[in-house]
Amino acid sequence: MPRKSPRLLRASPAERQPHGSVSTLLITACPGPPVCSAAHTYLHVDGLDLIARSHSGAAGDHPGQLLRPGGPLYPTDQARSVDVAAREQGSEAASAVCIRIRLRGRTVVWGDLMYPGGDGRVVEEVRFDLAQYLAAIEQGYSRWSRGA
Repeated sequence: MPRKSPRLLRASPAERQPHGSVSTLLITACPGPPVCSAAHTYLHVDGLDLIARSHSGAAGDHPGQLLRPGGPLYPTDQARSVDVAAREQGSEAASAVCIRIRLRGRTVVWGDLMYPGGDGRVVEEVRFDLAQYLAAIEQGYSRWSRGA
């Protein structure tokens, strides 16, 4: 009897965001076996998978690590660097994808990025509305924790 394929959420292709404009964040998670080898998080910025576009061999870190309440993706007034990709088993090397997160008023800023945007130009920084950003994290965590 053939296995049913899991239903995947797909983000729509993005158009280039003008400098200083607000991006959108969609967070999904792969539940792990039997779908794939381990649970991991997808971070879609303006419809593009940030982790896959930043490092083709990387997978997002475990949802319980990245998305937990008060976890590393939650912004603070003090900027901090966050590893968002899982480390290869047995590796002591730094994460393949690290972003710098800071809060400026009601805007969350992700910096130190380096991935090709929808138009092929390099994306170095994105900005999110704080309310939409927090809702995306909470929804991603809720969907994952119900299925975990």
